[in-house]
Parts: sequence; C-alpha cells; structure tokens
Amino acid sequence: MVPLRPSKAIVCRGLPSVKKPRIPPVDEKQVLSLLKEYDCPVPYHEVRTRFLGNIATPAITASPMHIVKGLWGGELPEFESLEAVNDLVGALINGLWNSLTRHQKRTEPFRLIRTPVEPTRAGLAAYILMRRQEIDGFVEGLFNGQDDIDLPEKTSASLDTIAQVRAILASSYALVTDETKLGMDAEIAKTLKSIQELAPIIEREINEIVLACTRARRQVARNSHFPGPPFH
Repeated sequence: MVPLRPSKAIVCRGLPSVKKPRIPPVDEKQVLSLLKEYDCPVPYHEVRTRFLGNIATPAITASPMHIVKGLWGGELPEFESLEAVNDLVGALINGLWNSLTRHQKRTEPFRLIRTPVEPTRAGLAAYILMRRQEIDGFVEGLFNGQDDIDLPEKTSASLDTIAQVRAILASSYALVTDETKLGMDAEIAKTLKSIQELAPIIEREINEIVLACTRARRQVARNSHFPGPPFH
C-alpha cells in the first residue's frame, strides 16, 4: 500500500500556535524576607535543595505543603491573617518550588548558591557549613523524611559521591573551627580554593540524581497511567 501524503496545497489556518508556559523566576528577595519574618530555622540555601530533592523524589507521599511545614518542624508558623498565609505559601510553593521544577531538564541544570567568601577562619567555616547544609537539604528532600527509599539504580554512584563530599566538608569544618589547631590561618586561602572546587562536583551529582529520578518517575507514570507531577 502506498502511504498517503498530505498535499502541499492543504494549509491549516486559524489554529493558534500553543507554547508551553514559561516558569517565572522566583522573587528571591521576597522569599528571603518571609523566611526571616517567620524565623525559619532552615537557611535559604538549604530550603532550595530540600525542595529540589523533594521534587525529584519517587516517594508517592511527597507533597510541597508537607515540605514547607517541615521547615518549621512540621507546623506552619502563626499568622495574623489568611492573607499572610497565602503570601508565605505562594512565595514558597508558587514561587520557589515551581521555579525549581525547571531543573528536571538537562538543559536547565541546578546551581548552588554562589556567594563571596572572606579568606578567614570564620568565612571559610561559614562557606563549608553552607555547602554541607545544601547537601543535607537535598538528601532530606529526596528521602522525604524516610530512612530508606526505592531510588533508580543510576543514582547509586551519585549518592556515594555526595556522601564522600559531605564527609570531606564535615572533617574540614571540624578542623577549621578547632581553635587549638595552630598554623591554620596560613592555609586558609589554599583550603578555601580546594573546598570551592567541590561545588561543581556537588552540582553534577545532584543534577544526575534529579534527571534519573525524573526519568524513572515518568516511566512509572506512563506504565501506570497515573501521572504524579511535582509542579504545583
């Protein structure tokens, strides 16, 4: 049978082209202001990675609101009005959470917070702590508060690398903050450079995990006809 070919004379008119809606960038100043206003014990850099980990997680019990409540230990802070509730939830979920869903594509990789670092003990310690908290936040969100979770096999090597990097950060933090260790000041700049070189490794492994989990979740959704979109 000869396949039918559409005539070049046939032109579809009157149908508007449809583009996928772009996810607006998050208003970081608003998020930071609200986290400070409600005394959030989790720093912003860790909030970002905790959200991203939960976006990627295959756990069917995951939900943005549960993660938001977890920032305050399981319950939202007290509000003066319903409008205040909507402002916070809107900034964190409609803003930050949704903006992070873009990183489920290889073309839009996730990046850690970049910040100037003073070449002092205090500056180095703060930087190391930030990177460690970013790792902890991602793992916390990925495991969705559980000790064990079924993850794609391709995430195993990345998780091992992240665990090794975290161990380096933990030992470096203990060393830098130990005032009994003399001679550390002369090594600050060298140590800082070494620690900063870990950031691309963390980013690479986080992105690999996010992509692997995204592919696996979409495959399950296709097979079960039960989509579980992380976009809210």
